[in-house]
Amino acid sequence: MSDSSRAQLIHIDVDRRLGHEWDEWDGRPLPNQGNYDSSPTLFFLWSALAIVLGLGAVAAGLFLFAPRLAGLASWLPRALWTALLLLSLVLAVWWGVLLLSYSSGRALLPERLAERGPFLRLMRLTSRVAGRFGRRDWVENASVKVYNTLALLRGRKVGKGELLLLIPRCLSKDTLDGVLGIAGKYGVPVFVATRGQLARRVIRERRPRAVVAVACERDMVSGLHDVAGKIPVLGLTMTLPSGPCKDAVLNLGKLEEWVQAYVV
Repeated sequence: MSDSSRAQLIHIDVDRRLGHEWDEWDGRPLPNQGNYDSSPTLFFLWSALAIVLGLGAVAAGLFLFAPRLAGLASWLPRALWTALLLLSLVLAVWWGVLLLSYSSGRALLPERLAERGPFLRLMRLTSRVAGRFGRRDWVENASVKVYNTLALLRGRKVGKGELLLLIPRCLSKDTLDGVLGIAGKYGVPVFVATRGQLARRVIRERRPRAVVAVACERDMVSGLHDVAGKIPVLGLTMTLPSGPCKDAVLNLGKLEEWVQAYVV
């Protein structure tokens, strides 16, 4: 591929180091050679569990502190129990509509109530719960798939100069060449970051209307939580055959498909 058809790399250095989510890695080979491909159903199962555990924790706290609260005002515990019940009902309805939206392929919720709103917080909570059971990466892979499906339902289109492609520095050489080829083909600038919170700085300086981001599941969920509420993002996860932060590979066909989905 000629140099003229390759996109230019722009490096960004900011504060939070990419890959910090893997600081506890002991150097052993990752399960399934770093491929955490999972069914989106996994997210809905674990997110339901996370919601139940979260509400249960609040209920337990309310039960323990109810006598003290009653000392402040006799009506306070009952009011708080009622509020908790209403919150539980609202969350159950919202979760059900989210599931129906995903399964039906219809955007039944506005962005601010779905992939650019409370869904991002639910992703983080679900990741923490799954992490306690050693299933974090698989569940995060599933959650990113659900997020992307909801985002693609919007059918958003932007101009070539209004889309940014954000990638990590740990891609293998062949994968990087493929990414640059796709970006050059569609005239999309590529940003490589060595540290985290890159998207917020790039967005502030470049003011794009949409972003396609590449990262491992752990950095992806953290990045979406930081950025997706401010700007539309599609997130493509990677396979890590050599462990985290080295020689990562990705589905180049999917990457091109998503660039095409955004670019007019």
